[in-house]
Amino acid sequence: MCLAIPGCLVAISGQGELRIGRVDFGGVSRDTSLVFVPEATVGDHVLVHVGFAIAVIDEDLARETLEALAMLDALAEPAPIADALAASVDAAPRNNHGQPRRIFGREDLEEGR
Repeated sequence: MCLAIPGCLVAISGQGELRIGRVDFGGVSRDTSLVFVPEATVGDHVLVHVGFAIAVIDEDLARETLEALAMLDALAEPAPIADALAASVDAAPRNNHGQPRRIFGREDLEEGR
């Protein structure tokens, strides 16, 4: 399943195909390529999929999408999605030094990476 998450474009750097936007996802910000949305400006809401803004959307659609995602997270059993991901990291195979092989870390989950 593919999933695009809405966020608010708070800053833009670069020019042309090298434009990068800083997108806020409810308090967590990430750099995002704007190559597919050259019309995007600061303050716009965009849908982001795998690091690329793929569409400019209106604020109402962004809010509705975030509310729907929150409802899905609330239905998660027995724990919210972030807790389940953290548990999978704890159960990860160990390297030669007895440490979990790092695909992503708990701090990545807590910071929304």
